[in-house]
Amino acid sequence: MSSTPGKALNATPDRRRRRFPRYRCEFPVTLSLFCGDEHQKLRAHCRDLSEEGIGLLVAADLTPGEVASLTFSLPGEPQPWEVRAVLRHRRGYHYGFEFLSLSGRQGNALRNYFQDLERSDTEQ
Repeated sequence: MSSTPGKALNATPDRRRRRFPRYRCEFPVTLSLFCGDEHQKLRAHCRDLSEEGIGLLVAADLTPGEVASLTFSLPGEPQPWEVRAVLRHRRGYHYGFEFLSLSGRQGNALRNYFQDLERSDTEQ
């Protein structure tokens, strides 16, 4: 009998199921971080979007838990949006932010915008 532990039967990690689907989209985003009395502005690029958050490419070293202000123009929307979000996930330079301050009007605009987009979270 071997003294080494056996492998788990299920090799795939148990991933938390998302509440809302993600959609592929691309547009620029300005990320403002609050560092003490200073605001640091960074350029970012949206890669995916959902009703509860946004996936961004950012060439910076950010820490999960940071709160930021995100400014972007949703294609087809006349006014730029400014929303607060908290950084929940990081993989390299791809960051997942959860929205903290979407209005009801913005939520409706997102759902309408998603109708013509391709899902980014479906299995191939």
